[in-house]
Amino acid sequence: HQAIEAKEGLAITGPTETVARLSFQRFFRLFHRLAGMTGTAREAADELWQIYRLPVVPIPTNRPCIREHWPDRIFPDAVSKWAAVTEEVVRLHGTQRPVLVGTRSVEASERVAELLRARGLSFSLLNALHHEQEAGIISGAGELGRITIATNMAGRGTDILLTEAVRKAGGLHVLATERHESTRVDRQLMGRAGRQGDAGSAQAFMSAEDELLKRHLPAVVQRRLPGLARSGTPGSVPLLKTAFAQAQRNAQRLAYRQRLSVLR
Repeated sequence: HQAIEAKEGLAITGPTETVARLSFQRFFRLFHRLAGMTGTAREAADELWQIYRLPVVPIPTNRPCIREHWPDRIFPDAVSKWAAVTEEVVRLHGTQRPVLVGTRSVEASERVAELLRARGLSFSLLNALHHEQEAGIISGAGELGRITIATNMAGRGTDILLTEAVRKAGGLHVLATERHESTRVDRQLMGRAGRQGDAGSAQAFMSAEDELLKRHLPAVVQRRLPGLARSGTPGSVPLLKTAFAQAQRNAQRLAYRQRLSVLR
């Protein structure tokens, strides 16, 4: 503001200063009537009650959900995970099913794009660097043989419509390449498949080197996970799933404490 005043030869005003600040939570609580609607309120039910005194009321789906959740696949390192993600996309593409690959970061989306490009596959890439055609890319993600890579489920609110041929092929398949810090975001991504009673499936690929584990588990636990993933013993998969679940709980507790601190 002051730079423009100087450029235009005007009197320079004093620097602006913040007189008051208001958190989102306090702002929302000023309303006499407060309500909201989301497909993933269940995970935040406790917080919505504690902060806003809003109960969560579940509404049944319009049509029965027939989405299939395939078993999680966990790998000892990131290299083997990305190789497996590529192979799975190639396999599904061979069946002409549309595939939506969900990534946590722009870097991860570019990595998947590079691997698929090396296999001669064409795809649509949607991340912070390619957001202009967001709605168009997402709405076309359900076309026969289409591959879409999206970061943190961009394009929310845009329907992915399926053709009859795609429904017969099994519907849209969502491939999550990492667990997010919030289970709500995981559900948002998985929920892109099998909407309105359509056929569809979803599966998560994870590795012992994922960012979630590095940030929210003790170092001593992190060191043991790659060996556990390599061992392939019968009890290794439940233990690895427990580690991911605990990391998510730790992340969600931390985020909740931070929001509570802002409110105070």
